[in-house]
Amino acid sequence: MNSVLTTLRIYEEVATRQPIGVSALARETGIPKSSVQRCLVTLQKAGWLRIVDPERVRWGVTAKALVLGLRGAGEQDLNEIATPAIRRLAAQTRETVFLALRDGDDCVMIARIDSTHTVRVYLEIGTRIPLQATSAGVAILSRLSMRDVDAVIDHRVDSVGGGPVPSPDELRKEIEATSSRGYSLNMSSWYRPHVATIGAPIVSVDGVPIAGIALSVPEMRYDHSKEEELAQLVVKTAAEIGELLAQR
Repeated sequence: MNSVLTTLRIYEEVATRQPIGVSALARETGIPKSSVQRCLVTLQKAGWLRIVDPERVRWGVTAKALVLGLRGAGEQDLNEIATPAIRRLAAQTRETVFLALRDGDDCVMIARIDSTHTVRVYLEIGTRIPLQATSAGVAILSRLSMRDVDAVIDHRVDSVGGGPVPSPDELRKEIEATSSRGYSLNMSSWYRPHVATIGAPIVSVDGVPIAGIALSVPEMRYDHSKEEELAQLVVKTAAEIGELLAQR
């Protein structure tokens, strides 16, 4: 029990004082450096902490606590906050809109507003997909640090459900393009053939990408001449949801 309490205390100190090194943590807590180091490594392996300054070996927290908070008490809040906005986007475009919550290296589909067309894109609520296999996921990746992006790419995924995903090089190019233009594009090349999607990240008040939305259109109905117009609607909707979350 004492070791658990010590580990939790180290986590709290890092969260409060990040970036911080072993010596400073030992000084602030009165815990021996060897014990501090063991706690840090344990928390790193569990995905709670990471080294944010490799040169000086300074530690910081990951987004895991935020993600778990949303998955627990906050997922319903996110759904409640986002639903009016994504419903409006679906009405404006007459296409299907998905809300995807980041959960580690994956995103989980937690809401869907269906298209009014007979032919529509469908994905079950609760479906878990690697970040690199969806436009919402790539939009999330575009707002992560390069270190975090590298960590995701290191967990290579070659296919999902038999469908292809971008190679590491292709993914890096798409993340860079997404970061530049503010939205991701998937033109029937990843995971689900014959589906075109536009994604945008939902960012917390701390600048952490916690979720994403995706407008999904059957390729046969996708109008490239309206791409920029649709993309701006998606980006505006994601920004609106982020602002509403910040007010909570």
